Amino acid sequence: MSRYLNIAFLMDPLETLDLQGDTTFALALEAQKRKHDISFFKPDDIIFNNNDVLANICKFELSSSNDLHEFKYHETFIKPLSKYDVIMMRQDPPFNMAYISATHILEKLPSSTLVVNNPFEVRNCPEKIFVTNFSHLMPKTLITRNISAIKEFRREFKDIIIKPLYGNGGQGIFHILPEDENLNSILEMFFNQNKEPLMIQEYLKDVRCGDKRIILLNGKAVGAINRVPKLGESRSNMHVGGKPEKTELTKRDKFICNEISHYLVEKGLFFVGIDIIGNYITEINVTSPTGIREIKNLDSVAIDEMFWDFIENKF
Repeated sequence: MSRYLNIAFLMDPLETLDLQGDTTFALALEAQKRKHDISFFKPDDIIFNNNDVLANICKFELSSSNDLHEFKYHETFIKPLSKYDVIMMRQDPPFNMAYISATHILEKLPSSTLVVNNPFEVRNCPEKIFVTNFSHLMPKTLITRNISAIKEFRREFKDIIIKPLYGNGGQGIFHILPEDENLNSILEMFFNQNKEPLMIQEYLKDVRCGDKRIILLNGKAVGAINRVPKLGESRSNMHVGGKPEKTELTKRDKFICNEISHYLVEKGLFFVGIDIIGNYITEINVTSPTGIREIKNLDSVAIDEMFWDFIENKF
């Protein structure tokens, strides 16, 4: 790299985030340490005007010391996003029409502006659907709104998990035991909320030992943590109390990473988080993967530094 970069972060307002564990904050802080120019804008700030993509944007400053993490916004101004070298698309799910609209508009930027991850592919690769391209690596899975099909799946596998297809952070996930009488009520609740199909999977008992989050950078596994569900909880997401623990990649983990690696690189999905329970991959997160702060704390692996080394080498 022969110059400092102009970097714009499309993300949720910092005041709504847990800055101590937030991956986007860590990435932006490392960019600032490297003297890159960092700016902030929200999905609502995007402007498409006569085939130009602009944003009501502002520069921002970050600081981090021990447990104190702070930010400061500067005054906003409207600027073409084509004036930036890198757009970091770090808008958190849900994967809804607002998110899809943002991908369509960012896709119109010239190739001289690098959008991470590729907005076209992000739009076409929602994590719970994209992973079905690798069904040979997944637990048994059903995606449907058909009640008869769901009940037949339950009769076959008995112990099942029900998930909203576009949920995140462990929200709306139910573990249905063979003797559980709440299946019909849960399905009614989901079907009254939206028109989307559900994902139903066989329950993997290995989740009691943890749900492994692996971060892949340019298709290569660069770090991992194991997230162990708390007592009385089937979900391992850190948002709902999952405990991060140090871990190592197994032979099976490495095989899974190698199986999906070239697909990610070909699609411009450079920064990805995958979830593995036991021997099975359950999600491929391409929207705003998290976990690098926990990996650094537990394993001293600086993925924030690796990331910007990778980006800088593109310029």
